[in-house]
Amino acid sequence: MKKQSMLKGTLILGISGIIAKILGFFFRWPLIMLIGDEGMGYYQMAFPLLTVFFAAASGIPIAVSKLVSERSALGDKGGVLNIINKAMMLMVIIGGGFSAFILLFSQNLVSALRWDPKAYYSIVAIAFAPVIVGLVGAFRGFFQGHQNMTPTAISEVIEQIARVVIGVGLAYILLPKGIEFSAAGAAFGAAGGGVFGLIYLLYKFNREKVRMGFDKVTRDNRVLTKIIKVAAPISIGSCIASLTSLLDSILIPQLLFKAGFDYKTSTMALGQLGKVSVLVHLPLTLALGLSASLIPIIASEYIKGKKLSVIKKSEQAICFSMVIAFPCCLGLFFMADPILNLLFPGKAEGYMLLKYLSISIPFMVMTQITTAILQGVGKLYSPLINSLIGGIVKIILTLILVPIPQLYVFGGIIGTIVGYIITSLLNLKVLIRDMKIKFSFNNALAKPAYSSVFMIIPVILIHSKFLALYGSEAIATLSSITIGVIIYCILIIVFRVFDYNDLMDRVKVKRRN
Repeated sequence: MKKQSMLKGTLILGISGIIAKILGFFFRWPLIMLIGDEGMGYYQMAFPLLTVFFAAASGIPIAVSKLVSERSALGDKGGVLNIINKAMMLMVIIGGGFSAFILLFSQNLVSALRWDPKAYYSIVAIAFAPVIVGLVGAFRGFFQGHQNMTPTAISEVIEQIARVVIGVGLAYILLPKGIEFSAAGAAFGAAGGGVFGLIYLLYKFNREKVRMGFDKVTRDNRVLTKIIKVAAPISIGSCIASLTSLLDSILIPQLLFKAGFDYKTSTMALGQLGKVSVLVHLPLTLALGLSASLIPIIASEYIKGKKLSVIKKSEQAICFSMVIAFPCCLGLFFMADPILNLLFPGKAEGYMLLKYLSISIPFMVMTQITTAILQGVGKLYSPLINSLIGGIVKIILTLILVPIPQLYVFGGIIGTIVGYIITSLLNLKVLIRDMKIKFSFNNALAKPAYSSVFMIIPVILIHSKFLALYGSEAIATLSSITIGVIIYCILIIVFRVFDYNDLMDRVKVKRRN
């Protein structure tokens, strides 16, 4: 299997991720127009249950990627096949158990968490996804471990297309029965999309087995223990992040009710928060692509003892991630209202939530990248502990601030920002202390930051000028953003954030090692 460089793998996953996010927008946009913030609130109450499963099982694809990369570096084909077989078995057990739990206790969950009873139908619909999505993750880990990101990228696009068609189609068909049934139809799209993604990955996996001669499995029961040992801290760390999202869906409606708001207002607030979170998490798409490319590459280099290469790749990854994060942060902060009006005409409520939640973007991205680096070199518990600390701080601040009527949902946003700041700084401390990574703060932080500032000023002025000239929000917003991207790219080149060799495969580093 042909390996891809960190940059190429990142671009493949990043582009596919952006396409998937755009398709995700075409999933949420018609839903918002069909069922409004109230229906999205039912969907948003149920969907975090699936994200908890994603988190609980997320360590397995990463463990597969890491272990497959290490076995491949040593030429152990039978060991690679053993890893994927054991991973599939784990996913079936975990996914099946999670699905059974949701189906059996969905009514109890609604009652215990004091959710709107109409959210029950969305919860039941979500229950069909875990097994399918889990198997998809295992196969993606196999290909990523071979540093081939193309099958993962294509499967993501296929899965999202199917999810849009099935989810939106069911939502439309079920709308006459009531908003709650329409929201449930949308929730079922996750399972439908997963089926199509799985079919494609099975096809690619079987072809790869034949091509690479994976005909004999190395029988080693210790592999299951190794997968669990690597996956457990990663999954727990991911669970902390997902549980905080689930706690938001549990706590925020109750805390708003405590502050004097009624059930409908609380549900709509949660729906708006979910709506803007999609945009805030868009920059994470490239960061996630970078992480998926980074882990197997660093694991392979680390097991070969190439410390200089590990440090160099880590420095470049941090710098590249901040080049993405800073302009997205300022763009969403200053253009929140026009962007929401462009995307959701007549349904743009919540732009202030988008404005202030965007502040968390650089810290979210930094947390993602530093976690990937630490996982790649086998420091699995450091990011787990740091995420736990950040998550606890977020929950405490949410409990304190959301019941204050003047702060409203913004109390939860403050908690999110502070939580990510703490986690990212703690991760950086471990990298600098233990791995001796001394990346350039000027290149990684200062240059992208002031390039973003110089970019956003003309964006604001151009938007205002074009809006006055043409009277069209769409023309003004799209034109100003396009010009802003061009200006930012020029500034990145002018300020020499990267040099040519940093963007290519590190030939000089390889020769030194």
